[in-house]
Amino acid sequence: MTDDAPTLPPIRLPEGRALPAGMTLRRPDAEDHASVVAVIPEWWGLPAGTRLTALLPRLFFQHFSDRSFLAEDASGLAAFLIGFHSSAQPEVAYIHFVGVRPDVREAGLARTLYEAFFAEAVAAGRRRVDAITGPSNRRSQSFHRSMGFEATGTAEVDGVLAWLDYDGPDEHRVAFTRRIGPPTP
Repeated sequence: MTDDAPTLPPIRLPEGRALPAGMTLRRPDAEDHASVVAVIPEWWGLPAGTRLTALLPRLFFQHFSDRSFLAEDASGLAAFLIGFHSSAQPEVAYIHFVGVRPDVREAGLARTLYEAFFAEAVAAGRRRVDAITGPSNRRSQSFHRSMGFEATGTAEVDGVLAWLDYDGPDEHRVAFTRRIGPPTP
């Protein structure tokens, strides 16, 4: 980071949530980009050589680090949540990319990261969180439903409701939305 980098807000976990023993949570910076992108194919079970820099470019680490999280332990990177607060839709926060190292899954880490993101979004006046995933990503769909998200879409794709051509031709997506905070007056 440069000397003129902004001071990032502290991370406060919601009441009743804790990280697994030996784990720390911090905001990412631009230097974290390569290490996060490098683990995604293995963590998500994608073919070797899968490149995701187009889906998670460095700009997310340069411009949205104030709303994102990295969890680390003695083995290194354990989880990440990359998200932001929409500038075009002042009531919306968006979770863009999330990953949890396979050996620490089932420890509640993803839930803790999501709940910390929700708490920060509510504190900033946000009333909704959006996220997307692919129609074939059943694990992500199940997790989002367990977190109270509702799926939206226009057609059935691979047996699930999805938006056709959401990210271009044949790039269908399941869109999720979840209300947070008090109801809008």
